[in-house]
Amino acid sequence: MTLLTGVPLLVGTLQVPHASAADAASDASHPVNVTINAMSPAAPGKDDTVTVTGTLTNDSKSAITNAHVGLHRGAALNDRSSIEAVTKRTGYLPGADGKEIGDHTEKIDKLDPGTSRTFTVNVPVKDLGLSDDGVYPLGVTLSGHAPGSSYDQVLGIDRTFLPWQDAAPAKKTQLTYLWPLISSTHLTAETGADAQQTPVFRNDDLAAEIADGGRLQKMVELGKNLPVTFVIDPDLLATVDAMTKPYRVHGPDGPMGKNQAVAKQWLNDLENAVKGHEVVALPFGDPDLASLAHHGKSVPSALSHLGPATELASKTVDTILSVKPRTDFTWPVNGAIDSSIIDVATSAGAHNVITRSDSLRDNSLSYTPTAARPIGGGNTAIVTDTQLSRAFEGDMSKSGNASLAIQEFLAEAQMIGLENPEQQRSIVVAPQRMPSVSQAQAMAGALRNLESAGWAQPTKLGDAAKAKPDPDANRQIPGRAAYPSLLRQQELPADAFRQIEDTQAALDDFRVVLAQPERVVTPFGSAIMREMSTSWRGDSKGAAAFRASVRSYLDGLTKKVHLIPKSEATLSGRSATIPVTVQNNLLQGVQGLTLRLTSSQPNRLDVGKSQQIKVDGGHSQSFKFETTANANGLAWVTAQLYTSDGKPYGEPMTFRVNVTEITATVMLVIAGGVLLLVLAGVRIYLQRKRAAAEDTEDEENGEDNGGSPAEDQDGDNGGTGGEGPEQPSDPAPDTGSEKSGPSGSGEKVDR
Repeated sequence: MTLLTGVPLLVGTLQVPHASAADAASDASHPVNVTINAMSPAAPGKDDTVTVTGTLTNDSKSAITNAHVGLHRGAALNDRSSIEAVTKRTGYLPGADGKEIGDHTEKIDKLDPGTSRTFTVNVPVKDLGLSDDGVYPLGVTLSGHAPGSSYDQVLGIDRTFLPWQDAAPAKKTQLTYLWPLISSTHLTAETGADAQQTPVFRNDDLAAEIADGGRLQKMVELGKNLPVTFVIDPDLLATVDAMTKPYRVHGPDGPMGKNQAVAKQWLNDLENAVKGHEVVALPFGDPDLASLAHHGKSVPSALSHLGPATELASKTVDTILSVKPRTDFTWPVNGAIDSSIIDVATSAGAHNVITRSDSLRDNSLSYTPTAARPIGGGNTAIVTDTQLSRAFEGDMSKSGNASLAIQEFLAEAQMIGLENPEQQRSIVVAPQRMPSVSQAQAMAGALRNLESAGWAQPTKLGDAAKAKPDPDANRQIPGRAAYPSLLRQQELPADAFRQIEDTQAALDDFRVVLAQPERVVTPFGSAIMREMSTSWRGDSKGAAAFRASVRSYLDGLTKKVHLIPKSEATLSGRSATIPVTVQNNLLQGVQGLTLRLTSSQPNRLDVGKSQQIKVDGGHSQSFKFETTANANGLAWVTAQLYTSDGKPYGEPMTFRVNVTEITATVMLVIAGGVLLLVLAGVRIYLQRKRAAAEDTEDEENGEDNGGSPAEDQDGDNGGTGGEGPEQPSDPAPDTGSEKSGPSGSGEKVDR
């Protein structure tokens, strides 16, 4: 019995390698990493030859010998879900991957451990055995002898997709591709203390993005020749425009920026690139609509920024690019929506909300419906396709990843048309907001291949929004609980919006006192919009630091208008004047302020009426208050500036006033002094009058005696020969200055 049972066991053991080599290979590890780097053409025609290039890497510790690279074509896929299933498949599955296509292999004699080598395999389309239109999985395998094995087996496999369509469809899928030009926040609220208001940047990182080879430079270069709709954050345009002029980088000794030429070139290239393209402008700063909906609505006036942001968006794009953009579209982050986000997104007049199919699902349909969905209230949800939109989110710097992403994109796009070929659909694709250079290049490659494939036609976003909606498509906006938790964790908190509103209130109070408010309102208004930007997601510390820097700089400016501290003042009478000085260290004048004094003892000291303040930039001015003292003693006086609506402006300034009474004795002393001055004046007048009379009498006597006593006594006129006596019309001589002896007491008082 034991012998009989052992025979079949032995037979089975011996037959495993021979009868089930493929199955054994599928379960074994694959020691060779096969990577498809490119497939050309991506969507071949019937007369083309498909060329597949790639790399083989031996990850094992033993050499691979007697190997070859071959192609496998699987059966046509049935739907879009089967495309996703192929991407998740691991190991070689002969039933799904198909047999190796003979006569089109590349021999690999030996592949040493840890080494890599490239391969190229060419197969004419006619030899692929393609029949019906569809998406075919295409596998590239390395088959050979593994260490310790005496037979060939699949040692590694990589897969891609071969979209095949013999002729153009009768009804092509309309496809809209959004091409986003968005960056993070670079400009601060700070400007230089000069007439030109030199802008100050957080850093100079934007220069690398717009320079040759940079992310945004590549986006413009590639987008120019692609059938895309440009979606632009106007803040990016305003920031680059600021770079075309003198600018400074933030820091204690921040250097002046040197990338004016780069900025001018990028704007010039962009202006040329958007010609003939549709341009959609997001609200200025690309505000985080979900954060506003979930946290900002609890803060009064937080939503009031959306209207101005939309208006500024249109003006900015029109001014810089000479293009009138569409501003009736909003784009919540990742297209994730709920009812509260829809309410916020449409509150400023943008009635088209760009969402995504993983947020507004159509699980009951066997095909992909048209993007446009009426959702009530005159609003439309533009439901972008999730698979197509996320196709290039990975690391596209690796050629294998980029090649697979392009082929999968083409496969998904073709399958949409094959799902229901008699019904034309309008599909919208919204990729990630800030694609890298390699991602942008992969996106461009996919669009170029899609255009040449002939089964889709490009459409503008505005046309997609007006496309006839599918009556069976889902239009039910999900509730707030359906919003992805990971995205919720990245939102701006309610405290952020409270800080934003506090800054806005401070700006409103400051602007009313300025002679040129636009010099402050413009940079700060833009900075406040940037505080709500979607770009802060994932950078909560950076967002908080930016909000703090804006408020700190605003507070610093407001403090440049202040009261100069006073020392103690002493009043020695019933009434006196107290000066209070206002210092304005701003470059512009201030006006509309009221300066008011308040006495701690109003029954002792009346400080007078308040005064309107107007001080030029860079100046200080004293304002005099007529005060009245009713009693002796100390009184504290507080000086405070107020805005026109009665709000205190700046810090109050307090000083002490000492009131002293004027006694009767002091009054008598003062009166006596005044009387002495009067008597001295009368005495001097009488002395001069008597002297004048004596001089007249002497002159008359001199004439009778034939000579002038004055000439005999004063030698000033001696030797002149021709000058006679002083005439009555001549000024009276200044006797005080001519006398050499001491002056009389009355003369010194008179002078």
